Amino acid sequence: MAQIQPGDLLPNEHLERLVADGTVTQLHRGHQYAEEGDTFEVGGEMFEVLDVEARTLGDLTDEDARAEGSADLDAYRERLDAVHDEFEWDDDSEVVRHRFAPR
Repeated sequence: MAQIQPGDLLPNEHLERLVADGTVTQLHRGHQYAEEGDTFEVGGEMFEVLDVEARTLGDLTDEDARAEGSADLDAYRERLDAVHDEFEWDDDSEVVRHRFAPR
């Protein structure tokens, strides 16, 4: 358990703002970027990583998409496609979910 920089987990300032306002409470990434119990500060507020879990894209649900700031899973897929060059959704692709909350 360590204090990490927000940029270690959150890839851009837009996501940092969405975390600060409570819109985003988890993030799936292609690799693990934090450990359970790690903390990071955004907008003067401390957040704690509650859970880190290996999953596949096929495991994601509408609830997951909403926790990441999208309306539903279709919108989440469209967002991933828009922000990642040459992205192709594959249900078997491995991802890591990082769930966090204000401390």
